[in-house]
Amino acid sequence: MKVLAISGSTRQLSTNTALLRAFQALAPADIELDVFDRIGEFPVFSPDLEGLHTPDSVIRFIEKISVSDGLIISSPEYVRSIPGGLKNAIDWLVSGEAVIGKPIALVHASHRGEDMLAALRTVLSTVSSNFSESIFFRLPVMKQTPDSIRESLMTSANRPAAEKFLKDFAAFCRSQKSEAANAIAI
Repeated sequence: MKVLAISGSTRQLSTNTALLRAFQALAPADIELDVFDRIGEFPVFSPDLEGLHTPDSVIRFIEKISVSDGLIISSPEYVRSIPGGLKNAIDWLVSGEAVIGKPIALVHASHRGEDMLAALRTVLSTVSSNFSESIFFRLPVMKQTPDSIRESLMTSANRPAAEKFLKDFAAFCRSQKSEAANAIAI
């Protein structure tokens, strides 16, 4: 199973990216977890740039989403909302088909951020019919180093919940794929 983990941060030493990379290290052999941390490379979305004018960086992003079985997103909160870079990345997906039925779940690296999470849930449930609000993982590791984030995830207190999150998300992805196949067969 291929899962694309998207960091909503443009920071090089992002807590969210570090948490996704820690999940990458934890992922079982049957889950190939690819971390995407380059949303800052995208130009501001404009319908005038779609189609033949779509930037290569956006085309590669859309291709990664298309071949994935599901998406995990982890994002900081900026001014009580979705960071502009992540919202811009989502805007690039709106008129295409890559994200429409894609299973999506959230991971959160902070003890706060409820306003951003609420806004992101609204946006994601709009762009994908398979956004899951119930599959969610939170580990408050704000301002920690990537090494300490990985260590925190691997502790006996956190690892079982992280493994359950991945297992539940993989099962959700498989069930959605099965439902889609059955719908096509009918």
